[in-house]
Formats: sequence, C-alpha cells, structure tokens
Amino acid sequence: MEALQLRLQTTTQEFQKLQADLSASVEARQRLDAQLTENEAVKKEFDILTPDNVVYKLVGPVLVKEEQDEAKSNVGKRLEFIKSEIKRVEGQLKEIGVKTEKKKVELVELQTTIQQQQQPQPPGITA
Repeated sequence: MEALQLRLQTTTQEFQKLQADLSASVEARQRLDAQLTENEAVKKEFDILTPDNVVYKLVGPVLVKEEQDEAKSNVGKRLEFIKSEIKRVEGQLKEIGVKTEKKKVELVELQTTIQQQQQPQPPGITA
C-alpha cells in the first residue's frame, strides 16, 4: 500500500511539472503571437514607403538612420524566425499535451487502485 502511495505522490509531482511546462509553453506562444503581429504591422508600413522616406532605428535612447533595404530585410528575417519559433513551440505544446494526458490516466488508475484497496472486503462465503 505504501508503495502505491509513493507512486501516486511521484506521479502527481510529474503531472504538476507537466502542467507548469504546458503553462510556460502557452505563455511563450502568446509572446510569439504578439511579436508576429507587431512585426507584420511594421512590414505593412515598410511596404508603403517610397524611396524618399527615411527609416530610423532605435538604438538605446538614440534614433539612428538605417537603409530601407536593410530595415526591410531585418524585419523579414525576424518574421521568419518568429514563425519557426511558433512551429517549435506548437510542437512542444502537442508533445506536452500527450504526456499530460497519459499522466492523468495513470493518476486516475492509481487513485482507483488505492481506493479499492482501502474499501473493506466483504466477508467470504464459506461452504
């Protein structure tokens, strides 16, 4: 019985860690979504620039002039990176979801086994 209790405790801790990992991955996915939206808005603004427009980049507290082509290229690379990170995080979310579901089933099985062992057994019929 003690072995089952210990296994239940360990499995519960593993389940809680998976839930924390899932939560962290969801937060990372949300941050990436925000970055994606922001960078797509910048790209749209760049698309309407004329060659005469000047682009500035914020470096610390100072605005520094930057070439349009370089700025557009940087935003494009950033968008590619963010999209690849989103795919990676979505893969993590899927993997963690599967592991969490398996742990949940394992927990239910352990709890059921423990409850069955704790119930008093009916007296046997003797012949």
